[in-house]
Amino acid sequence: MAALACIALLGGCASVTPMDYRGEKPSLKLEQYFNGPLTADGIVFNRAGKVVKRFHVDMVGVWHGDEGTLTENFTYSNGAKQVRVWTLRRVPGEHGERRYQGSAGDVVGTASGYAEGNAFNWRYTLLLPVGGATYQVQMDDWMYQMDQHVLLNRTVMTKFGFEVASIFIAFHKP
Repeated sequence: MAALACIALLGGCASVTPMDYRGEKPSLKLEQYFNGPLTADGIVFNRAGKVVKRFHVDMVGVWHGDEGTLTENFTYSNGAKQVRVWTLRRVPGEHGERRYQGSAGDVVGTASGYAEGNAFNWRYTLLLPVGGATYQVQMDDWMYQMDQHVLLNRTVMTKFGFEVASIFIAFHKP
């Protein structure tokens, strides 16, 4: 019985990968979904689950082959505005998966991720201004394409391995 309990516990710790969504449709291709104009609406939850910020994003993606630029114009519920410009690149995957790398002005180093089926996992370190200080936080984005118009995103933000916030975003492509 103890051995079965340990196996069940260890199985519960297995992490999800995009490969788990390999057969799901529609197939998410960033260079298609994030090409042209898009909008998104999102909320930020603190670690206790309270909504601490709401935002709207107007964005435009432009791809040329395997390279793209995604310009995001954020408007927060308190009236603050922010612009983030991603430079994105599709890179060869080891097993045929769709791998991507990216950079932005407030991202430390290179963001990386890969897509399988309708899912995309994107990981990077973000410079997050809070009050008068800036913190480096780890971002773990999971995106799921629902249909040709809707993509849902859940992000877990961590610092020193502890969750400090989470974000939910609904993207809409006309």
